[in-house]
Amino acid sequence: MESRAKIFGHAIHPILIVYPLGLLSAAVVFDVLYLVTANQTWTTVSFWMIAAGIVGGLLAAVFGLIDYLNIPSGTRASRIGMLHGLTNLGVMILFIGSLLLRWNAPEVPSTTALALSFIGVVAALLGGWLGGELVERLGVGVTPGANLNAPNSLTHGAKETARVHKETGSAAA
Repeated sequence: MESRAKIFGHAIHPILIVYPLGLLSAAVVFDVLYLVTANQTWTTVSFWMIAAGIVGGLLAAVFGLIDYLNIPSGTRASRIGMLHGLTNLGVMILFIGSLLLRWNAPEVPSTTALALSFIGVVAALLGGWLGGELVERLGVGVTPGANLNAPNSLTHGAKETARVHKETGSAAA
């Protein structure tokens, strides 16, 4: 199934997610640099990267929701899409919490603020993997012949996937 929200022939959601993912991941790198060097410049930069990452993540979520609402219910893609969306909502909540805890003193974040960011980036990896499962395994948003019930990429190898696609007549993802 193809994405409903496109610009110049490409789905908008996967175009937008690279920004918040990069910003939030870089914020954690800068927090680690702060912990190693005690240089407060790193946490100030991290604060602003988190703020920008949240804005970008919420914008990307709008287009992800548009795409999700067009996935037929009862399919594996619908279940994975729901889990992907909820995981990334959790990521946004974790980073919003971190940002709020840093608000009055961005240069000296609390241990809790740092922990929320670190947990958030790990959760973002899970959310990204689920998004990859939707696009690369199930073909959501990229092909009209998507197999919305393709087997899990962790439990089925490439040969098994090709066999399933051949049997179902769907496009290979």
